[in-house]
Amino acid sequence: MAAGVGIQQEVIVRAALTLLDEVGLEGLTMRRLATALKIQAPSLYWHFPNKQALLDGMADAIFGAVSLPRNLKGKTWDVRLKAIFRAIRRAFLAHRDGARVFAGTYVPTENVLRVVEAMMAQMQEAGASPKLSSDAAFSLVYYVLGFTMEEQGLDPRTGGPLDLANRQAEFANLAAMKYPSIHAALNRMFDTDLDDRFEAGLDLLIRGLKTRIDTRS
Repeated sequence: MAAGVGIQQEVIVRAALTLLDEVGLEGLTMRRLATALKIQAPSLYWHFPNKQALLDGMADAIFGAVSLPRNLKGKTWDVRLKAIFRAIRRAFLAHRDGARVFAGTYVPTENVLRVVEAMMAQMQEAGASPKLSSDAAFSLVYYVLGFTMEEQGLDPRTGGPLDLANRQAEFANLAAMKYPSIHAALNRMFDTDLDDRFEAGLDLLIRGLKTRIDTRS
């Protein structure tokens, strides 16, 4: 591939991410992107034959912005692993619909492999088998994706935030009559401290991984 092609693709991806922040995933079209770049649509399709190819490039760029944690020497493997997934969440949140862009892509690029290698290395150094580290990596990435997509659904630019107080009252009225377990947990279910909720879920998953490693199952 000629050097100019690679540089041009980077320019297109940067413009696509800027447009994503403005109009969201639904509003991001090849035609609108070509207009923003002031080029003809055929020129854009020469670099990215369809929108999925463009999304792959954008997903790669999003992971390229994942800053792997440093200065954690001496920390336990699970502390280092959690730091990686916090960095992934920050990268998704850096762009409107960032998690949705990444979901459904499968891009074996240096940016993606760099991050996946970092997380799997932590697990394998702790004693996880390659199979367990693979299963855990996918599960944890899916958790971050799902959590962040829900989190970004509350973004005012995408129609949110929901009227959570009113929605909680609706849940409470129904749950009080028929669903006592839900009713007892309503305050937590509608807790707006998303950082704390993210950490709680991440801790549950990594504690489960530690148990599997300790039992070598």
